[in-house]
Amino acid sequence: MRRNARSNASRVTGRSVRALGVAAASTALVLGVTGSALACDISEFSAAAECDGAKGVITVTDKDPTGVPATVTVYLENNGADERMVGSQVVKGSREGVTITFEEDWQPGATYRVHVKAGNQVDEDIKPHLTTPATGCADDDTPTPTPSESSPEPSGTPSETPSESSPSTPSAPAEETTTAPADTASNAPSPAAGKSNLAETGANSNTGMIAGIAGALVLVGGGAVFFGMRRRNGDNNG
Repeated sequence: MRRNARSNASRVTGRSVRALGVAAASTALVLGVTGSALACDISEFSAAAECDGAKGVITVTDKDPTGVPATVTVYLENNGADERMVGSQVVKGSREGVTITFEEDWQPGATYRVHVKAGNQVDEDIKPHLTTPATGCADDDTPTPTPSESSPEPSGTPSETPSESSPSTPSAPAEETTTAPADTASNAPSPAAGKSNLAETGANSNTGMIAGIAGALVLVGGGAVFFGMRRRNGDNNG
């Protein structure tokens, strides 16, 4: 009886130990998977060369859902070596993604190395290195000369319109001004001039009266001379 009780107790203990071991192993596995899922990873970072108007920029996007602060440093490469550092910024990512911008007047076909360091989880470059597009941002200004070429066309059109309208406007008032004084000169002055001449000469009223007076004076004078000569002859005879 005692042996059976001991054997049953040992069986129960063994089963409980086994159950605890399985539970501990499963818990460790879950914690390991969860920890790896929450850890920051270089695959959550991406870089791109873009244009902000006529200026070039380099953008880096962090999609780390844990939001671990990460230091991003950008270097310009030349023949596989760092030529100069463009800049360094700290970013806290999110599931939707957080983007930081580096102002860089990049040249077409240039290569940039983007390094990410996030605590003890990430300390490496984004692979592959960033290569800029074959067309630079300054090429966006090339369509500007086209409006300058078309500028002489609108300048010619306004010059033609005033030239056509300018002769028409002065011709109309010139004809009106010439015709108006011509009519007044032909009608009004002609009778006025005739009346003034007749008034000045006095041919209608005064001329006959003056001629009659002159004739009477001549007759009176002639009679006076005749009587004077006759009186002298009488005196001589006596």
